[in-house]
Amino acid sequence: MGQIGPWQILLVGLLVLLIFGAKRLPDTARSLGKSMRILKSETAAMKKEGDSSGKDGQTPPDTTTSQRTIQAAPGDTETSRPVDEPKRTSQG
Repeated sequence: MGQIGPWQILLVGLLVLLIFGAKRLPDTARSLGKSMRILKSETAAMKKEGDSSGKDGQTPPDTTTSQRTIQAAPGDTETSRPVDEPKRTSQG
């Protein structure tokens, strides 16, 4: 009990095929891939921002005045858009 065998995987695959249909599966997989790429790039940006904040806990001054833009997936020109970021407040 608790182990997934090849028959269970085959059954789940057939159910997904029946629910979504063969025509919608490629579009669903493509949109899932785009979402994963966006998540990965945003995670990397957050890590980079966290590393550049300095060791003393102070955040570096904001020298950029342009808006950041969420990059679209390669070949997709319709989904890139500017991002309004919250203003940082100093605590202390």
